[in-house]
Amino acid sequence: MLTALRSLAFMSIFYPGSLLFVLAAMAVDLVAPRSIPRVATAWSRFHRGCARWLLGQKVRVEGRLEDGPYLYILKHESMFETIDLLCLLDRPAIAAKRELFDIPLWGGIARRYGLIPIERSAGASALRALRAAARATTAQGRAICLFPEGTRVPHGERPPLRAGFAGLYVLLGLPVVPIAVDSGRVSPRGKFMKRSGTITYKVGEIVPPGLDRNEAEARVHAAINALNEPL
Repeated sequence: MLTALRSLAFMSIFYPGSLLFVLAAMAVDLVAPRSIPRVATAWSRFHRGCARWLLGQKVRVEGRLEDGPYLYILKHESMFETIDLLCLLDRPAIAAKRELFDIPLWGGIARRYGLIPIERSAGASALRALRAAARATTAQGRAICLFPEGTRVPHGERPPLRAGFAGLYVLLGLPVVPIAVDSGRVSPRGKFMKRSGTITYKVGEIVPPGLDRNEAEARVHAAINALNEPL
C-alpha cells in the first residue's frame, strides 16, 4: 500500500511539475536562450528530489566521473537515468533518437539545450550532421552520452550493443566512460509501481580510443552490466 501511495504521489507531482519546467524553458528561450541548460538542470534536480522524498530512492555513485569531452556509455533500465544524467554530469549532450525531437514543446527545447539527434537511416548526410553536432559539443568541453541498447531493458537482461555505439566510437575518437546502472530494480520499465531503495551508478575503467571495435564493444558491454545480476 505504501509503495502504491508513493508511486501515485510521484506521478501527481513530477509530471505536472515537468510541464511547468517546459513552459519555463520556453519563456527563458525568448529572453535568455543560453540559460536553458540551467532550467534543464533544475528540472533534473526536481526529478531527483521527487524520487528521493516521494519514492524513497537514493543515488550512489561508485567510481570517478570524469569532466570534459568524454563519450559516456550507460546501461538503460528505466526513465530515471535518462533525466538524472543532468544531475550526474555537467551539461551532458545526450544522443537520442531523431523521433523524440518531434515531440511538441519538448522537442524544440531539447534542440536548444544541445541534445544530439541520431537518424535511423545512418546515411552519409546523417553521419556528417552527427559528426558536426558532436564536434560542436566537445568544443564546449561537454560530454556526450549514449544508451547503446537503444531502449530500456529489464534488470537482469544483457542484450548486445546496437551498431550505433561502434559507429560513434570510431567517428568521434573519444575516450569512453562506461557506466552500469541498476535502476530497473526499483523503477521497472513500464510499471506504475516504483519501489524505494538505492540506485547505483558504477563507473567502469576508461576505454581508450583507437581500439579494435570488437574489443571496445566487449569492454563496454561487460562494464555496463557490472551491476546486472538477475532479480
